[in-house]
Amino acid sequence: MGFKIVRTDREFECATIDRVLRERGAELTVLADGIDEDTLAEAAADADLILMCYTPITARVIDGAKRLKGIVKYGVGIDAIDIGAAMARRIPVVNVPDYGEETVAEHAFAMLIALAKKLMPLHGAMQTDGWVWPTERWMATDIAEKTVGLVGLGRIGASMARMAGAGFRARVIGFDPFMSVEDMAQAGVEKRDNLHEMLAESDFVSVHCVLNNATRHLIGKAEFAVMKPTAALINVSRGAIVDEQALVESIVSGQIAGAGLDVFSREPLSTTGHMMSPLYGRDNVILTPHFAFYTDDAMRRLCLIVGVLRCECNRSV
Repeated sequence: MGFKIVRTDREFECATIDRVLRERGAELTVLADGIDEDTLAEAAADADLILMCYTPITARVIDGAKRLKGIVKYGVGIDAIDIGAAMARRIPVVNVPDYGEETVAEHAFAMLIALAKKLMPLHGAMQTDGWVWPTERWMATDIAEKTVGLVGLGRIGASMARMAGAGFRARVIGFDPFMSVEDMAQAGVEKRDNLHEMLAESDFVSVHCVLNNATRHLIGKAEFAVMKPTAALINVSRGAIVDEQALVESIVSGQIAGAGLDVFSREPLSTTGHMMSPLYGRDNVILTPHFAFYTDDAMRRLCLIVGVLRCECNRSV
């Protein structure tokens, strides 16, 4: 029997990855996004390798895959993989942490700029009315000399810090319990040991930490309460880091000024019947469909790295 690979999340088109893997002799099975656990477990039962992006890889799937030699997240976060189950069977779990760090930071910063300059409602008004005049509704804000607060200072957070500080002359502060004052200073960031203190100072807050038990709902009702009413939240990390019900309430009530969101605890979104549905149609909210990573350049890097990972895994058996 050949080397079998199961790739989940077919809707995430990876034509180059699929082609290269097949050219290198893999038997590739590609499954749809949102596949149920039974179907995934059946497909993975004789798989040597699982490639996943969004679909949860549960303990049941891992335990039933008797030939499994590795799990590859073609992306960054590994919170959808049962790491304990993989460790119990000594199955390597790898991700691709550096293919899109600048890419994702650029997306976050584009959201920040768009919110600061009110680009989305301005564009909509121009498309509808042909022209608008400089009235109070359209008053924007500078980024220079404002304070950008970063929750998490990993690769993406550090890139965001550089763009905001060196690029736009913003003051950058950060909350990350795992980074020292010296390391943050080297990234151009003033460390804050207290999250509420950092939030209260920030004109823009951008989330860049991983999702785990400690960070789930890290930003909730109490945190929104200490933010400036003129502040905006950017989240390109994981939806569940933010208490989304509290976020919706804060936006609707005007407790904070706006939000740019690329990630959500339940995806896909919908204009109706979803927790986040009340955010549709608002001038002060930008919603994108978990696309921060999705550029031609990042996809080329991802395809190259995933191809190399597969070769290394195959060589180790």
